[in-house]
Amino acid sequence: MHRRDFLASALAAAAPTWGNDVFDIHLHPRRDTHSAMEHLQGSGMTRAALLTHLRDEARAQSEIAAHPKAFVWFAATDPKQPNAIELLRKAIESGAKGVGEMKDHLAADSPEMRKVYDLCAEMKVPITLHFGELPDSKGAGDFNTGFRTFDKVLKAHPRTKFFGHADFFWANISADYALGTTYPGGKIQKGGLTDRFLADYPNLYGDMSANSGNNALTRDPEFAKDFLIRHQDKLMFGSDCGCYDGNGAGGSPLLPRLKGKCTGHDTLEVLKSLTTPAVFRKVTWTNANRIILG
Repeated sequence: MHRRDFLASALAAAAPTWGNDVFDIHLHPRRDTHSAMEHLQGSGMTRAALLTHLRDEARAQSEIAAHPKAFVWFAATDPKQPNAIELLRKAIESGAKGVGEMKDHLAADSPEMRKVYDLCAEMKVPITLHFGELPDSKGAGDFNTGFRTFDKVLKAHPRTKFFGHADFFWANISADYALGTTYPGGKIQKGGLTDRFLADYPNLYGDMSANSGNNALTRDPEFAKDFLIRHQDKLMFGSDCGCYDGNGAGGSPLLPRLKGKCTGHDTLEVLKSLTTPAVFRKVTWTNANRIILG
């Protein structure tokens, strides 16, 4: 047996059983054509959306060609470049199932981003937005700023399906969030912007990936249990994990308690502990297939 086939078989045999198939809506292409599959199998997942900047499209296409049932892809590019809409349209026509991850130094309601939202509505695909209003670990600065008034965008683009993601999106699950902390801890105060926007706008969905999604679930488990029930049709599991084997090897999560762990694997364990099998299935499988694949 070829080493790669042996590894795939071993990973599949060792994968945890979650009780249903799992769709990871937030995974990025890896350096070679097999690492994404190793992560998928090692963490016990079934399918993933590869959030792909167009400069890395070849990597994503290689993964999809090797494992067509396991992967779909989203396309992203800098919306400030003159041909951005043309490039994204071409990607969608070529099979991209969504746009994202859009992570650019622009206001969320900027003219450039609004053109992307219009394209997504026209082409009937969702868009994943990274909401960051604090410098990230590399000091890169703000992305898609203006979340506190994002309801204006949701109202203006009702046919666009938005997947909210990242630290500022999930920090604002609590009404008492004060700008300055990337991953706040402690009890969640009801009435946070993210909670309200999810309740009030049918075109906003929650991407529960990364340190930020994991932190939102674990900082106040009692709140999280109710939150998952109330928004069970609006939330989707994602990993946004940097480890290469689905078990934590090579990863560098920003939350100390996730050191040495696969962020996606840990989030699945948390979700499993917080909710019922029926809600777990919606959040980890059904919602993503319905919204992304129709």
